[in-house]
Amino acid sequence: MPLNRTLSMSSLPGLEDWEDEFDLENTVLFEVAWEVANKVGGIYTVLQTKAKVTGDEWGDNYYLVGPYTEQGVRTQVELLEPPTPALKRTLDSMNSKGCKFLAQSEEKPHVVAHFHEWLAGVGLCLCRARRLPVATIFTTHATLLGRYLCAGAVDFYNNLENFNVDKEAGERQIYHRYCMERAAAHCAHVFTTVSQITAIEAQHLLKRKPDIVTPNGLNVKKFSAMHEFQNLHAQSKARIQEFVRGHFYGHLDFNLDKTLYFFIAGRYEFSNKGADVFLEALARLNYLLRVNGSEQTVVAFFIMPARTNNFNVETLKGQAVRKQLWDTANTVKEKFGRKLYESLLVGSLPDMNKMLDKEDFTMMKRAIFATQRQSFPPVCTHNMLDDSSDPILTTIRRIGLFNSSADRVKVIFHPEFLSSTSPLLPVDYEEFVRGCHLGVFPSYYEPWGYTPAECTVMGIPSVSTNLSGFGCFMEEHIADPSAYGIYILDRRFRSLDDSCSQLTSFLYSFCQQSRRQRIIQRNRTERLSDLLDWKYLGRYYMSARHMALAKAFPEYFTYEPHEADATQGYRYPRPASVPPSPSLSRHSSPHQSEDEEEPRDLPPDEDGERYDEDEEAAKDRRNIRAPEWPRRASCTSSTGSKRGSVDTAPSSSLSTPSEPLSPASSLGEERN
Repeated sequence: MPLNRTLSMSSLPGLEDWEDEFDLENTVLFEVAWEVANKVGGIYTVLQTKAKVTGDEWGDNYYLVGPYTEQGVRTQVELLEPPTPALKRTLDSMNSKGCKFLAQSEEKPHVVAHFHEWLAGVGLCLCRARRLPVATIFTTHATLLGRYLCAGAVDFYNNLENFNVDKEAGERQIYHRYCMERAAAHCAHVFTTVSQITAIEAQHLLKRKPDIVTPNGLNVKKFSAMHEFQNLHAQSKARIQEFVRGHFYGHLDFNLDKTLYFFIAGRYEFSNKGADVFLEALARLNYLLRVNGSEQTVVAFFIMPARTNNFNVETLKGQAVRKQLWDTANTVKEKFGRKLYESLLVGSLPDMNKMLDKEDFTMMKRAIFATQRQSFPPVCTHNMLDDSSDPILTTIRRIGLFNSSADRVKVIFHPEFLSSTSPLLPVDYEEFVRGCHLGVFPSYYEPWGYTPAECTVMGIPSVSTNLSGFGCFMEEHIADPSAYGIYILDRRFRSLDDSCSQLTSFLYSFCQQSRRQRIIQRNRTERLSDLLDWKYLGRYYMSARHMALAKAFPEYFTYEPHEADATQGYRYPRPASVPPSPSLSRHSSPHQSEDEEEPRDLPPDEDGERYDEDEEAAKDRRNIRAPEWPRRASCTSSTGSKRGSVDTAPSSSLSTPSEPLSPASSLGEERN
């Protein structure tokens, strides 16, 4: 089963340096996708965050092509006149004749057309069928059949080579879409995908080995907060705490300063995204925290959009009660402050027995009475249309996590995307992530995984798997991922029950960390941001484009493949201060405040150890091997002038290991 981790196309070694400028004067890049200015899923994030580095490379010769939607035009597009006469004539002709032309130019340019996913594959197939002089690239971000098979509770990765793909696609009524995806993959000059795990999948399901893997990056500058990200965590956590105070009114018998916030977010694919494993691990974690008498409480959020009617009444009532208590407290505080001020003005100490009158006590008693409730705090914040058959709610009923006072793990299912305008939890997604302590994404099918990547650049630890592109990528570039707050769950060589036990161990160990340890770990996590920046990962797309040009226009562009060198590229060693965080057997550092806004120079612990973030980061950066890009093979025109270069991945990068996967066992009534 070809799932071993090798020196792969997804590692930073093996990419050329492009010391000389690539001649793009007469070369045009079109990038075509259904999610251009049309937010549907992760491809939108890829295109949006990558646009800057691609625009810096290609300038006015870079065009994005997508569907025209009024909402997208109003919110994401700035209407401009075409910058060149040739483009203006082209657009005018397309408007009048129904998109019959690609270009009208005095000099025929070298055109590169990059198509994303099967939805854009028709254009690619037509380009090749009509023999247009266009260098084509096709990127699949997740195979259509793979997503359906994994959602159908099959042992996917152990049987990749055994599937009758035509039969499976036909039974799932996706045959024509599957054929379009497969045709696009075979018609393209260069076929790419986003991770090595998906490259293996594509090789078996689409019957073509990808030429290169193009990992997804982020515009790290957007998330960068320098040393402020710790303060932003504290501020965002306070917003989440306000929601929790209202949601658990009447049952707020746990210490919010000893409460950790875990979350899972994304498309509502119950088993593919690992929500089944997360829930089972939470049930086991709840048992461990209870029997060990832990003072920690965990609030686990499920942010997965589903079909709902609206917010449920009990959830909205909780926030109303919280607001009423706050208003009552402020009213009493103002009266108390006014009496105190008047007493001090006349030069006498106040009589504390007279500071609060009967009316004040009556007001407070009424407020306390309003917080009493007979039912447990709701698990779901909305009224679900399919409450009785919803996978998350059904599993919660089975494992018995009902937010009772005895539970150390509380669950909140928010079946709607987060928004700062929400009357319930008024925070946007980025702010919510910054306020949590741990993102948990134990996916079974995850070609890349933007959610853990976004956690990383915001300095929030996360759990991923070795069946996700992100998890495999981080394993390849970090010697000890858990030391940097990247926990990699093994869902490849373990049974489902064993994977669940491993996740429970991760979560329980995280709960045992002190505040000091969590702060140190967040600093290390945020330090990995550069590894996920398009500034570096954009080189994969650059390589794919140059490879396509060399294949489509061999008289102008040539390339010579070479083997990647394992000694080159980024490699994050274990942090300078080993073990990864202060020993769990030690007491936590002297208490300063219940907030997590500690100075970056933390006070010494009982053993006299002082943690200085600047010093710690400097040590780690000295150990981090910067990428040493190999010398590139030159691309030459027919006249011998240098035009650029292209690198291909080693043919051994998708080699087959000798050991098979271990069979997955059952978890409740989920995947066998």
